[in-house]
Amino acid sequence: MTALIETHDLSCGYGKLPVVRHLDLTVAAGEVVCLLGANGAGKTTSLLTIAGALPRLGGTVHVGGRPAPAAAHVVARRGLALVPEGRGLFYRLTVAENLRLRRHRRSSVSIDDVLGHFPVLANLMGRRAGLLSGGEQQMLALAGALVADPQVILLDEMSLGLAPIIVERLLPIVRSIADERGMGVLLVEQHILAALTVADRGYVMAHGSVVAEGTASELRRDAELLEASYLGEKPSIDAAIAEGLV
Repeated sequence: MTALIETHDLSCGYGKLPVVRHLDLTVAAGEVVCLLGANGAGKTTSLLTIAGALPRLGGTVHVGGRPAPAAAHVVARRGLALVPEGRGLFYRLTVAENLRLRRHRRSSVSIDDVLGHFPVLANLMGRRAGLLSGGEQQMLALAGALVADPQVILLDEMSLGLAPIIVERLLPIVRSIADERGMGVLLVEQHILAALTVADRGYVMAHGSVVAEGTASELRRDAELLEASYLGEKPSIDAAIAEGLV
């Protein structure tokens, strides 16, 4: 499969302080990849750096086989769409206005195409984004990323503030977007088991490093590894190697 995102030896952080070191990951066309780990493990920092919202402290990021520039607006033109933790909506604008703002003239994805994935929004086009429920706002944030026609969607903490039942409805939509449109998805998600039901692969991070990686089914089987990562402990590398995860 073609790598739409590839990082090599990536270090990132804030100012000159590295939070993440030596990150190697790939996301291929039509693939959903999740970054797992406790709060503070470096997942969001990695995502923002790949998106160009934070400067790289070392290493490389390639998008579509080409070196990615550092500026976020240039990275967006290369085919990355970031859905940030705060959703990134214009809350005083309507649903329709938010979608029109996100769709550029070269996009091959129409607003009607997007509403096919999010039919609930079709009846809310005239409503201000600030008056939507949390689940509807997250749908709009995803729809806004999709209508920009990216190669890869970077999705940060989609479940934040949402009831688990809403998350369980949204994650299959993420899977269908990857399958039907061939887009890659890099997903940071706290609901690990739900995320792994729709993901192809995952990376487990602890203390700024990847401590294990594998297919979603492999990671689901290693409950001890996942539990350790979410308690902020660094899992045993020897144990992970024995399981074939690193």
